[in-house]
Amino acid sequence: MASTLTGVPPAARPAAGHPTPDPLLDPDPAVAAEHAATESLLRCWARETAAERPDGDLLRIPVLGGAAQLSAPVRHWSACGWHRFGPATVSTGTAEHPVDAVTVAALVAGATGRPEPGQLADLTARVADSSARTAEILAHRRAAPAAPADPFLRAEQALLLGHPLHPTPKSRDGLGPAQSAAYSPELHGSFRLHWWAVHRSLLAGDSAAGTPAEQLTAGLYGRPLPAGTAALPLHPWQARELVLRPAVAELLDQGLLTDLGQHGEPWHPTSSVRTVCRPGTPWMLKLSLGLRITNSRRENLRKELHRGAEVHRLLESGLAAKWRAAHPGFDIVRDPAWIGVDHPALGDPNGLDTVLRRLPFGPADRALCVAGLVAERPLDRLGSQLADVLDELAVRTGRPVPTVATEWFLRYLDTVVLPILWLDGRAGIALEAHQQNSLVLLDPQGWPAGGRYRDNQGYYFRDSHADRLHRRLPGLGAHSDTFVPDAVADERFAYYLGINHVLGLIGAFGSQGLADEQLLLAALRRFLAGPAATATGSALPAHLLDAPTLRCKANLLTRLHGLDELVGPVETQSVYVEIDNPVARA
Repeated sequence: MASTLTGVPPAARPAAGHPTPDPLLDPDPAVAAEHAATESLLRCWARETAAERPDGDLLRIPVLGGAAQLSAPVRHWSACGWHRFGPATVSTGTAEHPVDAVTVAALVAGATGRPEPGQLADLTARVADSSARTAEILAHRRAAPAAPADPFLRAEQALLLGHPLHPTPKSRDGLGPAQSAAYSPELHGSFRLHWWAVHRSLLAGDSAAGTPAEQLTAGLYGRPLPAGTAALPLHPWQARELVLRPAVAELLDQGLLTDLGQHGEPWHPTSSVRTVCRPGTPWMLKLSLGLRITNSRRENLRKELHRGAEVHRLLESGLAAKWRAAHPGFDIVRDPAWIGVDHPALGDPNGLDTVLRRLPFGPADRALCVAGLVAERPLDRLGSQLADVLDELAVRTGRPVPTVATEWFLRYLDTVVLPILWLDGRAGIALEAHQQNSLVLLDPQGWPAGGRYRDNQGYYFRDSHADRLHRRLPGLGAHSDTFVPDAVADERFAYYLGINHVLGLIGAFGSQGLADEQLLLAALRRFLAGPAATATGSALPAHLLDAPTLRCKANLLTRLHGLDELVGPVETQSVYVEIDNPVARA
């Protein structure tokens, strides 16, 4: 159902291929949130079972061992997986009943695998939590839509519905209503950091930033500290939880840790919730947070802390200069320093470690998180920042939106995707460049002009490049556990950059009625066969062009099996399935 819209005003643009009102715009936020949750679950089911496009306009899923059928009208069938559906119903014989998201979760889970009772209970509880939080977000944004003045923060807080192919995109286990209001980016939350003083005998940290980490945090704290201590910033939720841990409580009793309380100007959660920024401050903080968000508890692991510092050192060894010479508009947002606590009674993660991240953007920069750029905003209308940018360009250039969208996409491939492929092929570093980890820099008119990658977790150093990388930085990977077999790097790189990022972008264009997905897929093929293949040395372009199927992370199955994607060997942190490759040449 490819869109044929040409310059339709954004307020009038329906879901691609369907003229009826969008269920996401239901005036009741709870109803709209239930529908968003149901759509995400149906997308997951379709992807993870390799479902084919229905013959008609109705998706039918046999459930309960064939005793019933789950159905939903197809509003848009996406070649890239970003399908749109109408309200779901379940039928047994001649009776048909509407169903909520929790029921859909239970039914599709049974149709996807054979979940244990505990797994099913956990999934449905998280779906309920995610849906309730989405309703809270929509109610807040519809009542108080004012966005932050800072453009970077405004873009970071645009993910109202979350990952379109995740069963529980807004699940935040253990966050009460008052805490949610303060700590949620979608609710424009803000809070003062909680500070502890760490005795130097326990102090851990590293800095490749030219200034010791403890000096950086002392500057952010801005008050005198007890003698012989360093300032440790904590998330307020984490600080309250840490005092209940026996090992931490003992260190507090001994005076080796001192609770300094909350202090300072408010900090703001970004798209990752636990990564916070304060406009006008050159540092962001990636805080440990023991909440289970989507699939994982978000406490910093030591290998990730070491990874951030060593990547900065690796880039500064001359690799960044070489990269910039080829692609001057792209770079990595650096995580060059961290601070924490060492003690034999504390494990890893210990919940006390914090990353210091450079904030390289100023008020004049249009640096947009890609996930936030394409995120749908079911407020007074269903739109996205991407739609706004393309509509403005269409008006400025006098051309139809689909024409502008195609040019925008081609420029995006050159300025954001090509540099990531270069780093893989020329340096042997594959980035976990999914949409939330990726930023696009727009010029004053709105065209892509550059990009940034961020995440101290998401690096894959290829074993085949180990010797060259070690020559650049001796000891690389000794503490960060970053080297992986090429086959693992290939699988993860193809998913994160190929499927999640690029195909997800095409799916957003199509599902929002901005461009024809097949046209963009043809443009992607030309790009992969041209500069991506000839100028980067990466194996991914050929793989995307020639492989009939791709290995794809299965978020529903990963959630159903209760896997924490930050724990254990990288090869087994998630469930992967085979999906048809829409890019492959006929």
